[in-house]
Amino acid sequence: MKVTPVILCGGSGTRLWPLSRKSYPKQFSKIVGDTSLFQRSAGRLAGAGFAAPVVVTGSDFRFIVTEQLAAQGIDPGAILIEPEGRNTAPAVLAAALYALNEDPEAVLLVAPSDHLIPDEAAFHAAVEAGKSAVEQGKLVTFGITPTHAETAYGYLEVAEKPGDAVAPIPLSRFVEKPDLATATRMLEQGTFLWNAGIFLFRAKDMLAAFEAHAPEMVAPVRDAVQQGKPDLGFLRLAPEPWCQAEDISIDYAVMERSDNLAVVPFTGHWSDLGGWDAVWREAAPDARGVVTTGEATAIDCDDTLLRSDSDRLEVVGIGLKNVMAIAMNDAVLVADISRAQDVKLAVSALKQKKAPQATEFPKDHRPWGWFESLVVGDRFQVKRILVHPGAALSLQSHFHRSEHWIVVEGTARVTINDEVKLVTENESVYIPVGSKHRMENPGKVPMVLIEVQTGTYVGEDDIVRYEDVYARQ
Repeated sequence: MKVTPVILCGGSGTRLWPLSRKSYPKQFSKIVGDTSLFQRSAGRLAGAGFAAPVVVTGSDFRFIVTEQLAAQGIDPGAILIEPEGRNTAPAVLAAALYALNEDPEAVLLVAPSDHLIPDEAAFHAAVEAGKSAVEQGKLVTFGITPTHAETAYGYLEVAEKPGDAVAPIPLSRFVEKPDLATATRMLEQGTFLWNAGIFLFRAKDMLAAFEAHAPEMVAPVRDAVQQGKPDLGFLRLAPEPWCQAEDISIDYAVMERSDNLAVVPFTGHWSDLGGWDAVWREAAPDARGVVTTGEATAIDCDDTLLRSDSDRLEVVGIGLKNVMAIAMNDAVLVADISRAQDVKLAVSALKQKKAPQATEFPKDHRPWGWFESLVVGDRFQVKRILVHPGAALSLQSHFHRSEHWIVVEGTARVTINDEVKLVTENESVYIPVGSKHRMENPGKVPMVLIEVQTGTYVGEDDIVRYEDVYARQ
């Protein structure tokens, strides 16, 4: 039985702010280790027994997805672009309908892209164990054996205490996130598992479940898939029908209402990295409970997380206890570790004051690379721009600004009106206001340049595109 992974990566969690933001959420960041959570998830769902993955994501992340998959040598089977986030139920249904068009007997494994499961062999064994229930038409969910009384997770109550064998068992009910006393009682009882939000099923059985329990969602999502438009290797789901689908989770829409469910208990290590306290636990604290990441130094600290995600910013803690301090180029979070789940309150407060740090990431990722603003003034802006090998920006012009480009790494092929020339390291070029221009990286290594913009307006919307290999407007 070949299994097609469905990787959901359209979310934008706030509990790992300032690292995770709406424009660049946590699944694409290197939170633990040298690869992103998305890359680790895709790698875990690749190889023997797995078909090419189907990825469901948002338009803003489509090129990040392809770039990160390519870096891992993984070819996606399809990338479905959601016109807007509608929670997990429409996303799962769209993947099921897409898969049914390809194979009426398709078996799907739906998984979030931001979970940490280090023991891949144990996870694969759990997936294998779930196949027997799938063959019987069951919708299979995976429950994590709890290690402590956790209040941040939903739970699954099973009909019997899980044994040593990895095998499906009946599911009694779903349980909402409990308070501490309830979580402690459930832990002692031994028949409750953490709800991992991972599902295994035949696509036709999931469609039948939607038709039985959420029939109003089937038509708009089916129309969104059937009317979807291919775009540079992506499938853009049709926006008008898609937006008619209810914004609801797969648990609420279908799973909690179905009676053909089975649970495979998973005893291996698992974390959804749902807060900085979870990151602290996963990062192997030293004997005093201290974790330092990046340019960070702890002096006489206990049970503390210090992290710098900027090579230009040093974080130093002295005499701290139960404190987390996370620094980016444009924002710093300092809080008691016990308040990790309240980080979302900081994001809400920043949104109210219209601070860009609430949602915008310091690096703006584009299909050709990325840029970051180093200095912004009333009539000027200085950026660092990285262009991937073989990539090119659009042919464009600006109404309100001129630009100076200074290449500091690699070589740029620069077009200014009718002139094309190569600009190498330590060379510069000037682009007058209104000139049609483009930069390309013809080399085999990343090209980096410093851009100095001057003019009456230096906003990102002062741009007219004439040609673009990425079909942006």
